[in-house]
Amino acid sequence: MQPTQALQRSVKRLTLTTKQTGKGFYKGTGSGSMGNHTKYGTYKIQWSKVRTYVAPDLSSFELTPFVTKIVKQASGRGRFPDKLGPLSGKLYLEKWKAENGKD
Repeated sequence: MQPTQALQRSVKRLTLTTKQTGKGFYKGTGSGSMGNHTKYGTYKIQWSKVRTYVAPDLSSFELTPFVTKIVKQASGRGRFPDKLGPLSGKLYLEKWKAENGKD
């Protein structure tokens, strides 16, 4: 039993997976090469192949990222009262008492 010709054409357009091909098939990432390997084992970048992205000028851009006003700005971030830092048991107990209100 053979599939119809229309079905065969649509199957040809689909991308291959490793299950549809033989043992040596490597799909890759589609990123392409940016240069060549030399005979000395190094990699020579061809700058004409390197992708460059030009960012637009955002100085007159009116939209801002959404940040809720409920979130308080962190002050003294990364500073802890003792040497153990965030792993301190004393710091944990103080925070637990402040949030739960009971001993």
